[in-house]
Amino acid sequence: MSATGTPETKLTSDDGALDGRRMKVAIVAASWHQQVMDGLIDGALRACTDAEVQTEMVRVPGSFELPLAASVACRNHDAVVALGVVVRGGTPHFDYVCQAATDGLTRVALDRATPVGFGVLTCDTDAQALDRAGLPGSREDKGYEAASAAIRMVAALAPLGGI
Repeated sequence: MSATGTPETKLTSDDGALDGRRMKVAIVAASWHQQVMDGLIDGALRACTDAEVQTEMVRVPGSFELPLAASVACRNHDAVVALGVVVRGGTPHFDYVCQAATDGLTRVALDRATPVGFGVLTCDTDAQALDRAGLPGSREDKGYEAASAAIRMVAALAPLGGI
């Protein structure tokens, strides 16, 4: 099970080590697979609310477009949460989109020195995506986890001079 060994991701306003009131986070979300995306977005927004972080959201056509939106969002935000889902089909399209989204978002984080929470599900089946979407009955909440990681990275980098 992929959740084995995962760090604690729950953010609460009484989490003494984290004060998100001055943070601004952009959520960039793909539009494919509406039910899964609704769950991912809800999870990310919940994490931002738990940390008292200001949020803005933009929807893009698909996961391939996430890196460009994330790069632009870095201009005015302390962190970006990238949310998308790609489900394997019968063509190599899955591999190309997953690789482009992953490489692009990594490049954005490094080139822009801005935390990017990676909430792009790369699944073999729709059932796997639904199980990770943070919906009622899902085993995981990858939207919450991605936002939590981005917020925690802003806090972790602060002693090093911030972003």
